[in-house]
Amino acid sequence: MDDTFYPGLENVIASETQISYLDVENEEIVIRGYDLMDLARNAKYLDLVALLLDGGFPTSERRNELEQKIKSEYELPVQLFSVLQLLPLNAHMMDVLRTGISALACFETNLDDRSVNANYQRAIRLLAKVPQIVANGYHAVRNEPLIQPRGDLTYTANFLYMITGQIPLPIEADVFDQCLMVYSEHEMPNSTFAARVIASTQSDMYGALTGAAASLKGNLHGGANEAVMNMLQLAGSEAELEALILEKLSRKERIMGFGHRVYMNKPDPRAMLMKEALAHLAKQKNELQLYDKCVVGEFVLKREKNLYPNLDYYAAPVFHLLGIPTELFTPVFLAARTVGISAHVLEQHENNRLFRPRVLYKGPRNLRPPQIV
Repeated sequence: MDDTFYPGLENVIASETQISYLDVENEEIVIRGYDLMDLARNAKYLDLVALLLDGGFPTSERRNELEQKIKSEYELPVQLFSVLQLLPLNAHMMDVLRTGISALACFETNLDDRSVNANYQRAIRLLAKVPQIVANGYHAVRNEPLIQPRGDLTYTANFLYMITGQIPLPIEADVFDQCLMVYSEHEMPNSTFAARVIASTQSDMYGALTGAAASLKGNLHGGANEAVMNMLQLAGSEAELEALILEKLSRKERIMGFGHRVYMNKPDPRAMLMKEALAHLAKQKNELQLYDKCVVGEFVLKREKNLYPNLDYYAAPVFHLLGIPTELFTPVFLAARTVGISAHVLEQHENNRLFRPRVLYKGPRNLRPPQIV
C-alpha cells in the first residue's frame, strides 16, 4: 500500500469517467467532448441535460421531447410541503432543500432498482421536482402562497418564475439559462465526490443527491456565492468595497469568490462568462454601479493577493439582479448541478466499486488500560 498522504486528496485520481474533465492548461471544461463555455454561449440548458444523461448532443426534437417529459413530472406530493411548512422560519434553505429531497425518496416506487433505465427516470423526476423544492420550499417555510409550475413557460423560465412570482423577461431567462449551464457539471468537486461515494454503497440516487446537498451547503463549496453577495451589499460604493476587502485581508480573513483548488493561477472561465452576463444584465436594469463595484473587487484581489475570481464571485450579483433571494443562491446551484450529479450516479452504478480509502495513522500505540479497582 502506498502510504503517501495527500491532504484533501489534492491531485488524486478517484474515478474514471466519460462525463467531464477540467483541462486547466487549455482553459477548457470538457463535457462529453464539448467545451462547456462553447455550449453556454451557443446551446441551452436542456441541450446540456440531454448531453449529460443521453451521452450525445440532442436534436431539437429530442430536446423538446425531453422538456415535455420533465414537465410531465412537475407534480409534487402534497405531503412534501406539509413537511416543509413545519420547518422554522430561520431554517437554512439548504437544509430545507436537503430535507425535501430526502423526503421525496419516500414516494418513489421500486427505490431498490439500480438499473440504468430506473436511474434515468429518477434523474428526470429530480430535474422536474428539485427546482420546485427550491422555490416553494422557500415560500413554504415563510407561510407564503406556493407558486405552481407553468407548463407554458420553458423549463428555465418556469424555474425563475416559481422563485420570483414574475414571468421573466427574455434577457432574464437567457441569462438564467447560462447560469444553470455553468453550474451544471464540474468534474469531481466535493459534492459530486460525496454523491459517488454514497452511490458506491449501492445507495439510491435520492440518498446520493441528499449527501451532495449537505456537502454543497459549506461556504468552501456552494455557500460561497451567498457570502459574496453579503460582502457586496455591505459596501455601498467601489471605495467602500476596496476598504472592506483590505480590512478583511489585514485580519487574514478568506475573501469568498476568489481562488479555486483547480484554477489557481488563472481565472475560472465560468466566472468570465458570468462577468459578461452581469454587464449585459446590469446595463438593462440600470445597475451598472454593481458591475463596476465587482470589477473593483476583482482588481483589488489580483493586486493584493494575485487571486482570480471563481464562478461564485460573478454569479452572485447575477442571481441578485434576477430577483433571486440570497438564501436561495446555493439551492439554485444544487438544482443546476442535479443533472451532473445524476449522471455521475448513473455512471457509478453502471461500473461500481465501493470507495474504501485508508489512513496514515499518527496516533500512539501499545497503550494499556489502567487497572480498575
